Amino acid sequence: MTVLVPLVVLVPLASAAFALAVPGHRKLQQGITLFSLTAVLALSGTLMWLVDAHGTLVMEVGGWAAPFGIALVVDRVSALMLVVSSVVLLGVFVFSIGQGLADGDEDTPVSIYYPTYLVLGAGVFNAFIAGDLFNLYVGFEILLVSSYVLITLGGTAQRIRAGVTYVIVSLVSSVLFLATIGLIYGATGSVNMAQLTVRIAELPSEVQLLLNLALLIAFGIKAAVFPLSFWLPDSYPTAPAPVTAVFAGLLTKVGVYAIIRSQTLLFPQSSVDTLLMVVAGLTLIVGILGAVSQLDIKRLLSFTLISHIGYMIFGIGMANAAGFAATIYYIAHHIIVQTTLFLAVGLIERQGGTTSLAGLGGLLRAAPVIAVLFFIPMLNLGGIPPFSGFIGKLGLFTVAAEIATPEAYWLIGIGALVSLLTLYALARAWVLAFWRPKKRAEAEARSLKSPTTETLILREREEALLERLQDAPGATPNQEKKEIPRLMFAATAGMVAVSIALTIFAGPLYAYAARAGQDMAAPGEMVQLVLGDTPGSLGGGSGDTRPGEDTR
Repeated sequence: MTVLVPLVVLVPLASAAFALAVPGHRKLQQGITLFSLTAVLALSGTLMWLVDAHGTLVMEVGGWAAPFGIALVVDRVSALMLVVSSVVLLGVFVFSIGQGLADGDEDTPVSIYYPTYLVLGAGVFNAFIAGDLFNLYVGFEILLVSSYVLITLGGTAQRIRAGVTYVIVSLVSSVLFLATIGLIYGATGSVNMAQLTVRIAELPSEVQLLLNLALLIAFGIKAAVFPLSFWLPDSYPTAPAPVTAVFAGLLTKVGVYAIIRSQTLLFPQSSVDTLLMVVAGLTLIVGILGAVSQLDIKRLLSFTLISHIGYMIFGIGMANAAGFAATIYYIAHHIIVQTTLFLAVGLIERQGGTTSLAGLGGLLRAAPVIAVLFFIPMLNLGGIPPFSGFIGKLGLFTVAAEIATPEAYWLIGIGALVSLLTLYALARAWVLAFWRPKKRAEAEARSLKSPTTETLILREREEALLERLQDAPGATPNQEKKEIPRLMFAATAGMVAVSIALTIFAGPLYAYAARAGQDMAAPGEMVQLVLGDTPGSLGGGSGDTRPGEDTR
């Protein structure tokens, strides 16, 4: 069954080539993309079942045994990430079809959008199955190059300006990552992660610390960890709604995934766990403080995205199987919920002509469906029981309480406070956008009634609140309202349903995450599968990669 492993990358890449070969044929490109993403979802689901039932799958590209060859590895964690990513890419793709039906090619030029979207997916999938650092770098570069195109679609001045910042920051992180790969190869003679598990442990402790910090900085930029997250709030909100949704859901999580791999495989006895806990706390606090001060809903969600990365770093910093399990579950939850919220904001923007809370209001009566589609994931992200956000945070807090260190207790308090502030910021946005009357003064004029004292007090408080909030840089006046095709509603509702499914099936999913966490805490089995019986040797092992077979 190892033949299925490379197909999750080859299928979208080949489909991108076919789609690029038929420019101007919208329906054909859409059909190719739909087939590709559906096929990858089916492949990912199959791989997830196989690795859970039979063990890790390892594919040696070209038949070259590690560490000389390229190893593609699918374990429980990567399989889950493949499934969740496939669901997000498929849901956002359906949303973009609906947007294209209404707007034509204004925001998504058909000749390049679908091929680039598929290449982005291929890069994400390749990063998740990479078994060596250089292939992980290749996966990052594939998704970053395609994201450069997607983030500047439409060619507006605001998008180009944000795209330049995004490109520069991404290039800096990529150069740092590549330089660190060179240092690791120079110190160990290998870039295969399984081989590095053994060889890095033989290096002096100060060299290990240097390499560990260099990788954390490179991955921290990609994951938008404080203080390396300054670029995100001004970059993501400027892109078209489907692009913003998939960026927010997936791209930072690839950086988090890379941090998990480096800390569990390369530096399992890391001396920076306490540092990770401190960074997690700062990311949680700074991100949510940025969110509560925002007037624009897209920027608000961008800051909550940064903040909730802190929960994931929190789990990694605890460095045990239970912490990894809670982190894995929370990553899956956050990918789905954050994507869903950005899709719902895309609907709000079309209905209200803006994402600024100053220009919104009265949407509950005008668009009750959108109100529900935003309300459910809002509660989920805020951690209200019994949603998956509550389950993931409860898992993290439970593990922290078991560790019983001062920093763990501090993070429990910070995490609980951030959860409340997240709910406050999102609920305030929901009230201002949906519950508040659009134009209170005009309504009073039409009714020929003078405002009551209570109404005047409420209006003054509302105006004072809006004045304290910060609007998006270069905010434009309200745009013309646009038609919302049913397909866009259907895609958003489908993602809401998936987010609810994370709660309904939380038991088996968390149990799966627990098994994945145990694998990550004890990576010896995967090392043996990749390298055979002699993991420390230069020539690698036998190359036998059949799942479930004891190679010891």
